[in-house]
Amino acid sequence: MWETPELPFPAKSIADIERVRSARKKLAVERAKSSAFFKGRLDHINMDKLDDPDEWRKIPILTKDELRHLAPERFFDDFCVGRRSQIVEYWRSGGATGRPLFYPRSLDDMRFGLEAFRRLWLTAGAGPDDLAHIAYPLGIHPVGSLFARTAEELGIGTIWCGAGNSTPSELQVELIETLKPTVFAGMASYGLQLAQVAERMGVDLAKSSVTKFLTAAEPLSSGKRERVQKLWGAEVYDQFGCTEGSALASETASHDGMRFWSDLYDFEVVDEDTEQPVAEGEIGLLVITPLWNNNITPFLRWNMGDYVKWQRADPNADDPLSVYPMLWHAARTSGFFKVSGININHADFDDYMLRQLDVADYKVEVEETETLDAFRVSIELSGGADGGAVSGRLAGDIKSKFELTPEFEILNAGTLEAEFRNQVKQNRFIDKRGA
Repeated sequence: MWETPELPFPAKSIADIERVRSARKKLAVERAKSSAFFKGRLDHINMDKLDDPDEWRKIPILTKDELRHLAPERFFDDFCVGRRSQIVEYWRSGGATGRPLFYPRSLDDMRFGLEAFRRLWLTAGAGPDDLAHIAYPLGIHPVGSLFARTAEELGIGTIWCGAGNSTPSELQVELIETLKPTVFAGMASYGLQLAQVAERMGVDLAKSSVTKFLTAAEPLSSGKRERVQKLWGAEVYDQFGCTEGSALASETASHDGMRFWSDLYDFEVVDEDTEQPVAEGEIGLLVITPLWNNNITPFLRWNMGDYVKWQRADPNADDPLSVYPMLWHAARTSGFFKVSGININHADFDDYMLRQLDVADYKVEVEETETLDAFRVSIELSGGADGGAVSGRLAGDIKSKFELTPEFEILNAGTLEAEFRNQVKQNRFIDKRGA
């Protein structure tokens, strides 16, 4: 039912991928031109020259804020194409900020959306001998069910746990001990919280049956990767996707970057200010166009809100996946605080905090005061750590590295796990100014 004979994986050559991209880009624009949202916006585009990068860049970049300005009850009529009878399910956008959007998917959209998720398992080397503990959220946000459904299609055993709001974390630890999965699939941040819960239960997940840890939905800094590997004793595979498309890219066993599915999506990496392409190896904004699963939602040049860097494909006969370009996820564009004139990059701060082994978990809040804004860091301590000594050391270190003096609050173990339980993506950075 879900086979995609049009897209053998891996593709045989870059030339085959380029033929697919050329034909599907034209179809993507034709579908968008039938949307009321794009009325008049694409009339200046020469449909016979879409392979010319200069012509393609005449298409305006689309942002989530533009779509949020559409009334929810008008979203289908104003943006979408096709018929309502084609819809077989809805996908919820997963951002931590702003009003979530709900995207309808047709049967054909699902065919290619599932193809993209199958590749996540295949590139990580998972197969019928594996049992996967799936701890991504389950429900209208699609990632958990898509991981589970595609695992089953590939003959991989599944444990449909969802995040902590679906199956309590203590029970998840018991299931890992009892059923002995070989693969954990979930957000790295939840995996770290699960390791804390396990420690309180007297369980060392580094000695568990899990040998591979598949993670997506948030940037994976080197500090977070090191901490996951230490606490789980597992090989970490960084993966990447978005609700507007599906799964986009995955690391292989070489762990030298993520292979991007360039036969499923057109992609560009552009300068944030000029919208001109950046050179290989330079960081820019990722802009994608789904080439196959656009039967109802005609996304063109979609600004994903992610900073990445890239490298073109360099085919190698010993690596069939080398026909796909390489991508590295740097940060989210929304991931910044400006406090007292100082910019704090969430990803940089997260990486720093995850390297503090005497801190089990943390969150950051910024609040207005009568004088300067307050920069508050709440922490849970690893077993036996002294709160005064840890907060004193961190205060000096943060002042030196980030040029801000934080206030500290010591929380009881498990406080943040309970707070984050019902969040699709854990929000550790909270700006209360003007709230």
